[in-house]
Amino acid sequence: MSSPSLSAELTREHREIDAALQAFIEKLDCGSVQTESLTGTLEALRRHIYLEEVFLFPPLRDAGVVMPIFVMMREHGQLWQTMDALTDLLADGHDYSRLRDMSIKLLDQLLQHNSKEEPVIYPNADTELPPHTSAELTRFIVTGRAPEGWVCQQAGG
Repeated sequence: MSSPSLSAELTREHREIDAALQAFIEKLDCGSVQTESLTGTLEALRRHIYLEEVFLFPPLRDAGVVMPIFVMMREHGQLWQTMDALTDLLADGHDYSRLRDMSIKLLDQLLQHNSKEEPVIYPNADTELPPHTSAELTRFIVTGRAPEGWVCQQAGG
């Protein structure tokens, strides 16, 4: 049996992150702040954004997928700002209402982002990447970690 396509693996990561965030919100609604769960979910999302911006987007941009990549990068910046706000809320104590509102905002942003990224960008991952980049991305999906302190390109604004 062959291994899953890159687009399938990237989509799987989206689903796992979305489900973890949804589970955090459900626990929050029951009065429980699962700090480690949210921290792990945010780390997974940051790692996912890293792999896209470092491995996936540059060769796709070179192949002519320019405007969709521009939109995804801008949205990554918005996602990053929301993740930073969530991290701050966790550090400041447990204001359930603000934590819930910001978590729902992130989930909504992800659903909007993923609904564009999956059909527009991800099919190109299977057809437009040079073989060495495809292999490198596949290895990163399995074992890679974003460098400590890495921030997405559009995080500042």
